[in-house]
Amino acid sequence: MLVPIFRFLSIFPLPVLHAAGAALGWLVYWASPSYRRRMRDNMRQAGMAQHLHAAVAEAGKSIIELPFIWCADPARVSRHATLENWELVQTELDAGKGIVFMTPHLGCFEIVAQEIALRTELMVMYRPPKKAALKPLIEGARARKNLLLAPANMSGVRMLAKFLKKGQPVGVLPDQVPQEGEGVWATFFGRDAYTMTLPAKLAQLGDATIIITYAERLPGGRGYVVRFVPFDGTLDGDSAAQAQAINHAMERLIVRSPSQYYWSYNRYKVPNGIQAPSAAKAKDQA
Repeated sequence: MLVPIFRFLSIFPLPVLHAAGAALGWLVYWASPSYRRRMRDNMRQAGMAQHLHAAVAEAGKSIIELPFIWCADPARVSRHATLENWELVQTELDAGKGIVFMTPHLGCFEIVAQEIALRTELMVMYRPPKKAALKPLIEGARARKNLLLAPANMSGVRMLAKFLKKGQPVGVLPDQVPQEGEGVWATFFGRDAYTMTLPAKLAQLGDATIIITYAERLPGGRGYVVRFVPFDGTLDGDSAAQAQAINHAMERLIVRSPSQYYWSYNRYKVPNGIQAPSAAKAKDQA
């Protein structure tokens, strides 16, 4: 049932969808105490409380724009996107060097992979949605020409590494909470967050370049600017130091468009089987 609904909504112009999305954002914010509390707490933790009102509207836009991004004709979607600093990517592609694209939950991250795939083959890690009804919709939207999906398991990691070693790019969400054994504790806006180690490992395995990218949502439904930013950190040290460097890079990116970050995401949760950071530090010091 969701597929025909999304296809119907994709007909509407993006300004109409974004206006409806802003209203939806406020409806969800007031209807869900847990959603409201997490968004406010996360923004306060990051020192971004002054952007709360804008963030509520942007969160709604991020939902309502999905029918357009996933179901509209790719050429129509691409007409709403402008690329900034693509030459940074093209230089690496021309040199035959692998690229690890790190795309945080910032702006319209769903359009980023599509825009890259219009210009080069790209493999991204994919974790099936918890709701089975969403699976055909999401997989159909993401499995487009030049856009390859790798499962979120060890088999998928091997696929990504092999792809990189051939000098081809891969994409990961660096601020997604990993599963047990796939991350380390590192601070994110001043609070410990279980952080994936995969991006750094992939970059080292494939001798690849890390490029951070996100799509800033323009006001009034005018489209998106897909930005490509050099990774200015270092991957020296152990996994914890590498994860910390990546988190710091994400923080610097988010402060560019703080209202468009996915603040309602449970970024500070403790995965099953993982010790809370305070307990882990106490164990290390014992």
